[in-house]
Amino acid sequence: MTNAIQLYDYHKWSNTRVFSRLKELPKELYTNEIESVFPSLSHVMVHIYLTDALWLKVIKRDSYEQIMAYLGEAQKGTENRSMEELERMFAKLANEYELFLKDNRDAERAFTIEHPMYGKLETNVFELIQHVANHGTYHRGNITAMLRQQGVPGVSLDYVIYLYEKKKDSSIE
Repeated sequence: MTNAIQLYDYHKWSNTRVFSRLKELPKELYTNEIESVFPSLSHVMVHIYLTDALWLKVIKRDSYEQIMAYLGEAQKGTENRSMEELERMFAKLANEYELFLKDNRDAERAFTIEHPMYGKLETNVFELIQHVANHGTYHRGNITAMLRQQGVPGVSLDYVIYLYEKKKDSSIE
């Protein structure tokens, strides 16, 4: 497994664990408004989803204009979605990432992205997958804090736990 594929797999695994944990809790916790970084857990999950969707478009080298048009539509598509609907959207997006990463064998080949405010950046697929995973990790930390704020524990999402689970799963096969 290439580094980019494994890192994305960790990101997907973490998101799946968060959804599993959220489904164990009273439904209202998902949409309860609280004073925190985000107004609700549902807002954080939508933010992670939209950011993941945006970066896949960047990685596929869509233009800034195409990405912004897509993002507007994607935002509308997440409005008032249930947790289960958003989970399905995450799964579909993860499948798109996985197909792209399998087809793109050279994750370290440089290419340039352009942003009207930040300018040009020479980067590669691996660096952008690293960004996606780091961004998700940061906001899953927000989710853990928000759950604790509502009196319930989160779920362990450490990378080493992912590695142990993957090792255990591969020894079963």
